[in-house]
Amino acid sequence: MAGALCLCGLIRMLTSLFIPALIASVSLTFLLFIFLLGVRLWFAQKKKSSVSIDKDGNKQKVVAFFHPYCNAGGGGERVLWCALRALQKRYKNAVYVVYTGDKDVSGEEILNGAFRRFNIKLSYPVKFVFLERRYLVEDRLYPHFTLLGQSLGSILLGWEALVKCVPDIYIDSMGYAFTLPLFKYLGGCRVGCYVHYPTISTDMLSVVRDHTARFNNAAFISNNPVLSRLKLIYYVLFALIYGWVGSCSDMVMVNSTWTFNHVLELWKCSDRISIVYPPCDVQTFLDIELEQRKERKEHSVVSIGQFRPEKDHKLQIRAFSTLLATKTPEERAKLKLILIGGCRNKQDELRVADLKALSADLDVPVEFKVNIPFEELKKHLAEATIGLHTMWNEHFGIGVVECMAAGTIILAHNSGGPKLDIVVPYEGHETGFLADNEESYASAMQRILSLSEERRLQIRQNARHSVSRFSDQEFEVNFISATELLFK
Repeated sequence: MAGALCLCGLIRMLTSLFIPALIASVSLTFLLFIFLLGVRLWFAQKKKSSVSIDKDGNKQKVVAFFHPYCNAGGGGERVLWCALRALQKRYKNAVYVVYTGDKDVSGEEILNGAFRRFNIKLSYPVKFVFLERRYLVEDRLYPHFTLLGQSLGSILLGWEALVKCVPDIYIDSMGYAFTLPLFKYLGGCRVGCYVHYPTISTDMLSVVRDHTARFNNAAFISNNPVLSRLKLIYYVLFALIYGWVGSCSDMVMVNSTWTFNHVLELWKCSDRISIVYPPCDVQTFLDIELEQRKERKEHSVVSIGQFRPEKDHKLQIRAFSTLLATKTPEERAKLKLILIGGCRNKQDELRVADLKALSADLDVPVEFKVNIPFEELKKHLAEATIGLHTMWNEHFGIGVVECMAAGTIILAHNSGGPKLDIVVPYEGHETGFLADNEESYASAMQRILSLSEERRLQIRQNARHSVSRFSDQEFEVNFISATELLFK
C-alpha cells in the first residue's frame, strides 16, 4: 500500500513538472512559427513591392548570385561570369544581381576587371548589392571551429543580402550552402548552387578517423586519441547539418566527379544533381604550337598553382630531388624545376621562403616565379616538357587542364578531379601520367624524359584534343540545361 502511494506521488510530481514544460515547449514552438511566418510574409511583401515590369508589361524575374568575392579573379569567378553570360543569352528578360562584399570598388570596375582578366563581356547590365559584413565568412575570424564559424557567418551575411534584395531565383556560386534554407524558406526563392568543393567531405572524416596529419589536421590532434575522437564527433555532426542545408537546394551543379560523389553522399540529391565542368580558357593556349621538336638539350618541369599548403609544393621539390639523385652531373645540369604561382598574402610569401629553404637544403635548383604576367606563364608552358601537379584530392584542377592545353605532358596527383575527369584516356589513347608519392613522381618524370620526341608529341596531341570538353562553350550548354529547373 505504501509502495502504491509512493508511486502515485512520483507520478504526480513528474506530471507537475512535465506538463508545464510541455506547455512551454509548445508555446515557444508556436511563437517561433508565428515569427517565421511573419518574416516570410514580410519578405514576400518586399519582393512584391520591388517587382520590375519590362516594356511589354511582363514581370521580370530577379536572378541573384551569392558571390562575396566576385572581384577575386580566380577560377570560381570565371565560373560566375561565364554563368551570367550564358543566362543573359538564354533569359534576356531577367534582372541579374550579384551579392558581393567587394565594397571598395564600383560595379563598373568589377565588370572591367572581369573583361581584363577573363575576356568576358556581359550583354546586359548587372546590379551589384554590396554587403558590409563579408568579414563574417573569413577564416581569420575563427582560429578554432573554422568550418562552423564560417558557416554561421555565412547565414548572417546571407541575411544581409536577403534584406537588401529578395530575388525570385537564388544561386550560391561560392559554396555557402548554409544560405540555401534562408533564401528558400524565408525568402520564398527557388534556390540552386554550383559547388566547387564540399565544405566537408568523407575524405576529411577519414583523415581524422585514421589519425593522419595533414594541413587541415594538425599533428598534435592526430597524435592525441582524445582530441581526434572529439574532432571526429564535431566533423560528423557538422556533416549531418551540412547534408540537411544542402538538401534544401532545388538544383545542384558540381564541378567534377569527385565533388559529385561526396555531395551526393552527404546531400542525398540524386534527382537534381549534375556535373557541369568549370569553363577553362583552353582557347588561349591553342596558339602554342605542338610541332615535333628536335631532341632538347634541356628539359623544364613546370608547376602552376597558388602557394597554398594543400598544393604540396614540398612534394614537388622532394620528388625532383629524388629524380636528380639518379642523374650524372651533366644530366642534372639539363633539368630544371620552375614553380609558378600566386601569393595572396604574407602567409603565402612565408611559404615561398620555406620552399626556397627546402630546395637549398636538398641542393635542388628551383626557379620561383611569383605573380608573373600571363604572357610569361604561357612562355614557360610553351618551353616545358612536363607540367607538374601534386595536390591530393584536387576537386577539379584548372591548372592541369591549362598545362594539357598548352602542350606539356601532365604529371598529376592520382586522386580527385585529375584522376577521375581530366587525365583520362582520349579515344583509348594516353593523355598524361599520374603519381601519388615521392618515388612514383620521380619514376614518372624519368619515364616521360626517356620517351622519344615522337611519342611525347602523340601524348601532347591526345591531351590537347581531350580538353575541348572543358571549354566555355561546353560549360554554357551544360549550365543552361541544369538551371532550367529553376526557371520552370
